[in-house]
Amino acid sequence: MRLDRILSNRPRFSRRTASQVIADGKVTVDGKVCRDPRIDVSRFMSVSLENELLQQPDTAHYLMLNKPVGYLSATKDHNHRTVLDLIAPALRFDLHIGGRLDRASSGLLILTNDGVWSRRLTEPKVKIPKVYRVTTALPITDDSIARFAEGIWFAYEGLTTSPASLLRLSCDEALVTIYEGRYHQVKRMFHAVGNRVLTLHRQSMGDIRLDGMLEPGQSRKLTSDEIACNHSG
Repeated sequence: MRLDRILSNRPRFSRRTASQVIADGKVTVDGKVCRDPRIDVSRFMSVSLENELLQQPDTAHYLMLNKPVGYLSATKDHNHRTVLDLIAPALRFDLHIGGRLDRASSGLLILTNDGVWSRRLTEPKVKIPKVYRVTTALPITDDSIARFAEGIWFAYEGLTTSPASLLRLSCDEALVTIYEGRYHQVKRMFHAVGNRVLTLHRQSMGDIRLDGMLEPGQSRKLTSDEIACNHSG
C-alpha cells in the first residue's frame, strides 16, 4: 500500500495532509525517514509518525522444502496429501507456494507469505534460472540440445520459450536450466522434441539451492543471504 494511503486511512488525515506530513520528514519506514508519499510499503514494514507506531510489521516467513514425490503443490486438497502437510501447523495458514512442482516431481519448493518476493522468484519475465535434474525415456540427442538452446514453440500460449540449457550427464540423464517456469515447462519441452521425462528433480531457483543434507519431506528457513538475493535487482 502507498505510504500516503496508510496515513490517510486514519480519520485525522486527508490525502493532502498525509502527503504534507510525509514531506516534512515526520514519517519513518523501518526506522528511516521517508519523504516519498507514493512509495509502496509492504505489510512486513513498520511505519511510524514521530513516536507513534502506525503499522506493526507482520512476520515474514521464507522456507525451502525438499518436496518428495507424491505430494501436491497445493495448500489444500480433499484427495491427496499436500506439501503443507509437511510444514509446522502454526505456519500453514499463512503460506503460499512459490514455483510449483507436479505430484510426480521432487526437489526444491519455496513456501512464503511474502507475495511480492515470491512473484519475483517465479515471474517468467524476470528470468531467474531454475535448474532441474531429469531422466528421460529415450536418449537425449544433440538435436534436442540445439532445440532447447533455440527455444521451444508452445502453441497453447503462442510463444517460444527463452533459450534453455540442456547439459547431458549420460545418454538419458541431464541438467536442464530454464529461465521462466511455465506450466509443466520442462516436460513439455522434452515432449516437443519427441522424448518423455521419467523423473524430474528441481535443484535450485536462482541463488537458492537445495541443501544436500535436507532429506525428502524436510524443510528449513531460508538464510538472510538467500532471502536478500531475491530482493536485489
